[in-house]
Amino acid sequence: MTETVTQAVAVRDNGPEALVRHHRDDLTLVLPTHVKGETWMRLATGALRRDENLRRTATRNPGSFMNALLECARLGHEPGTEAFYLVPFGSEVQGIEGYRGIVERIYRAGAVKAVKAEVVYSNDHFEYSPDMDRPVHRPDYFGDRGTIVGAYAYGVFADGSTSKVVVINRAYIDKVKKESKGSDRASSPWVKWEESMVLKTVARRLEPWVPTAVEWRNETPAAQPLAALPTSGGPAAIAPGAPAGDHGEDEDPIEGELEPEGGWPDVAQPGTAA
Repeated sequence: MTETVTQAVAVRDNGPEALVRHHRDDLTLVLPTHVKGETWMRLATGALRRDENLRRTATRNPGSFMNALLECARLGHEPGTEAFYLVPFGSEVQGIEGYRGIVERIYRAGAVKAVKAEVVYSNDHFEYSPDMDRPVHRPDYFGDRGTIVGAYAYGVFADGSTSKVVVINRAYIDKVKKESKGSDRASSPWVKWEESMVLKTVARRLEPWVPTAVEWRNETPAAQPLAALPTSGGPAAIAPGAPAGDHGEDEDPIEGELEPEGGWPDVAQPGTAA
């Protein structure tokens, strides 16, 4: 019994939870002001307790785990939520921003009062041309809508004007799906929750055309680089202040992403009227 307790204490003191606590200052320094550091830290360690597979992968590859947490903090999301998933994928932990996270960053910037993102099915009535402010979309929610043929998204600004309308077709969706890791697996979100993945894809395409919270936090002080941590591919220095760049949706590691549960923002909820 004593040996078991000793082993448990050793795991606690040397596992990924201890790593998170050790780098608390580095992690919380990159958080925007609207995120409470203590709450964020509890969510980070709580994600490890809820998912043993995540914990094992983070133990084997702490560098990838810390990189995921730092990206989550940089974006201003809470780790292990529908906004930002921590996903064990092979020998590393991947940080994945979900559809909810993209929409949250758009709202957080304050310039957009509404985000409209919808999936279009083959039996829907859909009209759009570049000279229109927004598409005309009339789905029959109680009939057979057919198969997914595309999606669209746009933002509505405070003065009522609209952003560029982004429209993607089936060929583009299939391209993104093909370039995503593990998309052909039965457990892939592209197989299990295709509509949610299509929404994420079109929301990502909208990002360049609307302000986001990341753009408005350019003066957030960058943390000093963390000490090098071991990864499966060798040592890797982690620099929290390094910009993540403009990641295209077809670059995202999306395997393991779940369909968001709970309430969507009203204006972003699939199925709302235009």
